[in-house]
This record gives sequence, structure tokens and C-alpha cells, in this order.
Amino acid sequence: MTFGKGHHLHLIDGSAFIFRAYHALPPLTRKSDGLPVGAVSGFVNMLYRYIEANTGSDAPTHAAVIFDYSGKSFRNDIFPAYKANRPPAPEDLVPQFPLTRDATRAFNVSCIEVEGFEADDIIATLSCQARDAGGSVTIISSDKDLMQLVGDGVEMLDPMKNKRIDREGVEEKFGVGPERVVDVQALAGDSVDNVPGAPGIGIKTAALLINEYGDLETLLSRAEEIKQPKRREALINNAELIRISRDLVKLDCDMDLDFTLDSLEVREPDLDTLLAFLAEMEFRTVVKRVSERFGVEAPAIDDTPQAGADTPAAPEEKPFDVSAYEKVSTMGALERWIAAAYERGYVAVDTETTGLDTMTADLVGISLCVEAGQACYIPVGHTLGDDDLFGGSALVDGQLDKQMVLDALRPMLEDESILKIGQNMKYDAKIFARHGVNVAPTDDTMLLSYVLHGGLHGHGMDALSERYLNHVPIPTKDLLGSGKSMITFDKVDLQKAVEYAAEDADITLRLWQAFKPQLHVEKVTTVYETLERPLSPVLAQMEMNGIKVDRDVLSRMSNTFAQKMGGLEAEIHELAGENFNVASPKQLGEILFDRMSLPGGKKGKTGAYATGADILEDLASEGHDLPARVLDWRQLAKLKSTYTDALQTFINAETGRVHTSYLQTGAVTGRLASSDPNLQNIPVRSDEGRRIREAFIAEPGKKLVSLDYSQIELRILAHVAGIDSLKQAFRDGLDIHAMTASEMFNVPIEGMDPMVRRQAKAINFGVIYGISGFGLARNLRIPRAEAQGFIDRYFERFPGIKEYMDETVAFAKEHLRVETLFGRRIRTPEINAKGPHAGFAKRAAINAPIQGSAADIIRRAMIRMPDAIAGMPAKMLLQVHDELIFEVDEDATDRVIARVKEVMEGAAAPAVHLDVPIEVDAGIGDNWAEAH
Repeated sequence: MTFGKGHHLHLIDGSAFIFRAYHALPPLTRKSDGLPVGAVSGFVNMLYRYIEANTGSDAPTHAAVIFDYSGKSFRNDIFPAYKANRPPAPEDLVPQFPLTRDATRAFNVSCIEVEGFEADDIIATLSCQARDAGGSVTIISSDKDLMQLVGDGVEMLDPMKNKRIDREGVEEKFGVGPERVVDVQALAGDSVDNVPGAPGIGIKTAALLINEYGDLETLLSRAEEIKQPKRREALINNAELIRISRDLVKLDCDMDLDFTLDSLEVREPDLDTLLAFLAEMEFRTVVKRVSERFGVEAPAIDDTPQAGADTPAAPEEKPFDVSAYEKVSTMGALERWIAAAYERGYVAVDTETTGLDTMTADLVGISLCVEAGQACYIPVGHTLGDDDLFGGSALVDGQLDKQMVLDALRPMLEDESILKIGQNMKYDAKIFARHGVNVAPTDDTMLLSYVLHGGLHGHGMDALSERYLNHVPIPTKDLLGSGKSMITFDKVDLQKAVEYAAEDADITLRLWQAFKPQLHVEKVTTVYETLERPLSPVLAQMEMNGIKVDRDVLSRMSNTFAQKMGGLEAEIHELAGENFNVASPKQLGEILFDRMSLPGGKKGKTGAYATGADILEDLASEGHDLPARVLDWRQLAKLKSTYTDALQTFINAETGRVHTSYLQTGAVTGRLASSDPNLQNIPVRSDEGRRIREAFIAEPGKKLVSLDYSQIELRILAHVAGIDSLKQAFRDGLDIHAMTASEMFNVPIEGMDPMVRRQAKAINFGVIYGISGFGLARNLRIPRAEAQGFIDRYFERFPGIKEYMDETVAFAKEHLRVETLFGRRIRTPEINAKGPHAGFAKRAAINAPIQGSAADIIRRAMIRMPDAIAGMPAKMLLQVHDELIFEVDEDATDRVIARVKEVMEGAAAPAVHLDVPIEVDAGIGDNWAEAH
């Protein structure tokens, strides 16, 4: 029959089905020969369910499964870096790609892929052909790129949510109609596919601009009219990239296909062919279902293992259904969930609280999940919303007593035989710890993702759910609102809270089921089990310990800084010959380059002069006083606003201490990040910056003790690059910078010019970070040619370093990752990029194994520390890069230092035996500045 009016075409995004199946299920291999078939199993189940659901009067008349063709597409000719960030497919998935095509043909469904084109283009062309012929189209996919096709008889169906996406759905997603989706995507770009877009412009801003100006070309032609400077500059400076981005995201509706719509007519499967394929794959469950449905005898399956492999069966995939989640409001129901956890041996756990500060937030409820699709929420602190005269609020009816719930859960949460699974489990563990419950053992899906995918994407639950479960969780703002009208979770309607909180636990369990088996496949089990999982409870305890901060010291510093800033302002005004706002870059630029006619003035697109720190430093180095004083003023302003003022707001009213929060997943190299407040970046190079540490003090009768790895990254470099002279220098305890200067410049160590040693020190540390001649010249304030000569001479004297760098970059280019000495994988997705980012990507790849190995060593030390100092009057409070800070009883400092040094200096062993000794410097003081 000729396709036309009354016909309905279904186009299934086959590639999305494959990756959804792969990431949603644990690894599964064919028992007879060990062939990976987990993704094929999931794909077959999804395709079979689709066929079952599309029978009867509403069934499509035509259907096809569309696949991406492996290799580059025409978009790589437009923009070579297109999709360059995407990692290669997992090794165990590659052999399953052709099997999914075989599965499609076994079901007698049209299977389509075209060399040089992506599946989206095939779907676009077929959709347009069907629409033009008078038929209707349903695209079965959740891919946002396909939303530009919606309208005029074309709709989308999100198979995971069973949700239809029409014109209104597109407008809800993009803020514009389907005909303008391409314009919005061109502006916003796509980091996953490496579509550049306009810097700083996201979907919402892009939609606002397109709605205001009508279309992309009009917007670009009138970009000068835009009032916001950053948006205006982003559009003007990146117009060509934006147009290229439009070409990348726009789907091709005019492909020359060698088949017609008529060939896609729906056909019944040939049972012999289908059952033979399913039996070959050893899919017993599906074979049984198909045989029973069509009333035929199931074929025999010989799955006798050839190599004795024992593989897990893939669990049945279940949809997300918030209406199926249970609100627990009786102790009987709670006991039933606890029993289920004991029976299963694991349980996903999540807490809901009134805020993000674990030291002050109130517990509102707890959610549990023991099986995908089966989750509950136990509300214990939801209130009516109106505070009474005493500052409290009445509890909503239908909730269990908080203490009764915690008492009932405590044995299970503390039972070593029950694994507790969480997303950012450290947060929940601290909430429980404040209520006397010590949760253990735990798994953390955020850390699992970090170990598996570090450097590829973020590790928040919503992003992981969308990426690996193809499911968009209920947005937090839908419950809490935003801005001034934002409420806390205890004010959320109970039914909505159940749907939201139980879904979180459900998602967490599914992510764990997807990620945990992959540790073995990706060979990173040791990294997770020895570096990440055991560190989490250590950090939790450090965060709860906190460090005492003297508010009066900070207040006095703020006043001092303000006075100094006032004095500098007066001096700056006198040098300028007039008063102006020192904090205004525009006014400063006019003073420097118009009124004073200093050299180097460059105006940007906005018409204002650039007055960044690099420009002011160059002017100051040439002897100009005003820019030097402005730099001094800016430094004080930052110290005051960022530290001495802000730190006071973080002092806990009950403890008098600051309780920072450590993020394990904040840096791809394994370095910890610190927030609320950030204690990692307190300046130490200036006297004023170092003084801020004076406000961090010990309690009466105690001392702060600081232990700091000495030149740890240089020692690791000497080891990994095999530099015998550097290794021997470290063994002999020499001044490494003086030794380097002596080697490079052929001068004796005795009586060495301090400037020569300083140059060698800058090179030593600069090389670790792949410093360029330009960068070294700026650091040392010497001509670029002279700086480059230093670097060239350094590599000549220590050739092993250049060899290490070249080998590391080559490895990164081939594998898109580098590794630390302890097996941590650090992804390098941009290592093969061209243009301005190429140099940065190479430097990052060179440095990552060194910085990452140093981070792993201090991690190993921290993990061992609680047992090492158990029974001693000491607490570990802070970690700042290569330094650990403890609070210790005055009479125990020597014993604690000896024990901690022993642990830190031996932390690499037995996993790695370094060719150089690891040394730790120690200090003691009443405050952090004295101790460091």
C-alpha cells in the first residue's frame, strides 16, 4: 500500500534504547561462552514491550527502528570537534551493537542505519516525508534534538515516562515553539556533543532572546542593541561559532534514502526466526513469553557454560511510578520495610531536611527503597506552616514520632550485614549521627559515578538519572518554589513529599544497580574501595568536629582592612589627580589610559578599557604607582569581603566553630574541594592573607598541630619520570631548589644568589603544571626568550621529565585518560582538541597523574588516621591540599605528631613503593598561622 493519509508511522530511536538498556541493567554474559549480552537483553525486552503495547486499532501501520552509524557524520566536516568530548563506548558494549540490529530484524521490524548520517537525521527525513504524504508520525524518543520536528502531524513519545510531547511540551522544555528550537540550541550549545554555542548563554536566556528578536539572524544582526554587556559581547564575539552551532543542531530532512515509506509497513514476526535468535542469546524468560503468547513450543536452550562462568541475571526493568510509592504512617508498616531490608541485604536511604547545613538542619523525613519501583517515605517533621508565638509550628497529622522511627531504624542502619546506599551519603550519615545513629556500612552512588566517570560530567543525582536512567526526577523547585517565596521541606504537602522523596530513594537504588557492577568491568574497584568509600565517614567526622574561630579577631581584621583600603583610596585619588570609584573598572580605565595616557590600553566591545590584574601587574612592573596601589586595594577588598567578613557568618552559634563541607567529587584529580566556607583558598603569599589564619584557634588547654607534606608533587615527579639526580637529592635531604639551580646554571650551592634559587624554584614547580615560556616570564618578570631558555635548559639537564610529558600526552591521546600511581582514572576528553584549549588540555594531562597521586596519598593517610590516633587526645579538623590540621591536648602534641608523621610518610605503601622518601613538616601553635 502507498503511504498516505490515514497511515501512522512509528520511528524508534534504537541507539537510545541500547544505551538505556546498557546503563539500567547490571552486566550479563551468555553462560555458554561469556559473550556480553546485558544491553541486548534489555533492548529485546524494551522492543517486545513496545510491540505488545502497540496492537489493536491504535497500532501503527508503519514502523522502523533507527540506529546511529558508527563513525563520523557530515557534522564533523562542518566542525571537527563535534562530539569530540564523548568517550568511546564501553568495551563490553561494542560487541552488542550488531546483536541489537539482529534482534530488530528477528522481530521483523525494519532496521535502518545510514553511513555518514546520525539516527536523528534519518528520523527527520522520514518524518518530513510522512508528513508531506499526509500521514502522521510518532517519534519514540526523549532526545531533545528531535523536538524541532514536532508539529504538523509529528509528535514525540518519551518511552520511559510514557509521556507524549506535542507543541506545548516543546515550549515547556525550550521556551519557544518547535520552529525556533534550532535557534535556541545554537545559542545555548551542548557540552555533551561539543556544540560551542555562545558562552554564558543557557536555554532560558536563549529563549528570552529569540522570543524578543524573533529569530537567530535578526538577533545576531541587532546584537549591538542588547543592554547587558556580557550577553552583547558573547553574541558579537561568537557570531560565526553560533551559526556553526546552528548547522550542527539542525537536522537534515532531505537525505537521499534508498528505500521508501512503503517498505516500513508493520509485519508480524516470523516465529521460527525470532525464537531461534532468542534461544541463541539464551534469553529464557522472553522465549517463554513469546512461546506462550503465540501458542507454540519453546525451543530448547543449551546454556552449559564453556568456561564455568557464573553470571547474574538481569533484573526486570520497572517504570517510575510515583503513585505507587508508600507513605509510612504506622509502626507496622515501618517494621515491614525494615524486614524487607533485612531480607534483601541492602536498602537505599535518603533524608529530607529543612536545609543544607547538616549542623543546623532539622530532620523532616526518611525514604527507603529495597527494589526498583518499590519505595516509601516516612514523614516525621512536616508542619502546618504557621509559626506560633514561641517560634514553633504544629505538626501535620498522620506522622510517626521522630524518636520512635529513629529507634526502630537504628538496629538496621547500624547493622554491618545490611548495606545502606545513598546519593552523597555523607550528608545523610551526618544527619543520622546528630540523632545518635551511626550508619554503616554504606555505598555512595555519587562516588561510584565519580570513580567511573570523573571528568566526563557532574555527579548530582538529577544529572545521573537523566543520563543513565533516562528519567527526569521531580524538580526541587516544583516543591519548594524559588526566590523569596521559597519554603523549607517541612512545609511541603505530604503527598507531594512522598512522591518526591521516595523517587529519590528509587533513583538512588537504580543508579547503584547500574554503577556497582561497572567497577569490575572498568577495573576501578580498588580506587572506590580503598580511596573513596572509606574516606567519606572520615570527612563526615572532620566536618562535625569543625574548627574554632575567633570572631573578634576577624572583626578587628575587617576594620583594619577597611582603614587600609581608605588610606589606599586617598593615595590612589591623589595619584590620579581626582576622585573616582576605585571599584569601577570603567572609571579606572579612563583614569589610567585617557587621563594619565599610560601604555597598553585596550578597549573591549563595550567601549570600556580592560583593567584586569594582568594588565595592572604589567603597568606596576614598569614603575607606575597608581596601578600598583589599585592592586593592593583589590587584594585587601577581596580579603575583607571573602574572608574576614564572610567567615563570621559561618560560625555555628552552638559550637562557636566553623564546619566546612568537603566534596570528594569536586576535582577530577582527586583533590578535595571545600565549601560553606571554602577553607582551601585562604591566601598565604601575602602577610595580610597569612594573618587570616590567626583567627582559627585552639580551645583552651589545646594546641593546633599542622602536618604538611614537603614538596610531595616534586617527589612524585622524580619517581614517575625516573630522574636519578632528583631522587638522590631527596634521599640526601638536599635543598632541592638550590640543587636544581646548581645543576642548571653550573653554580655552587654554597653562597648561591637567592635570585638564582628563586628561578630554579619557579621552574621546578612550573614544570609540574606544564608551564610555558610566557607563563614563566610573567612569574619571574623576565623576558619571554630568557624564560624559554630556562625551560629548554631544564629539559636538557633532566631529559626524563620531557620523556614523561611526551609519553603522558601520547597515552592521553590514545586512551582519553591518564592514571595516578594508585589506578585512579582521570579523563582527558579534550586532549585531541585543536585551537586555544589544546595547550591547556595537554598541561592538565601532564599534571593530573602527579597531582592526583599526591591527592591519593593524603587520602590514604586520612583513611588510616582515625585508627592511628584512637585513644589519643586529638581530633583531625581540616585538610588543605597537602596539609592536615589537628586539635591536640597541650601535653600530647609530641606523641601525636610522631604518630601522624609515621602514618603520612608511609601512606603510599604497600600499594606503591616510591623511589624517594616522603617527608612531613610539623608545626604547633595556639592558632593556625603559628602552627603552619
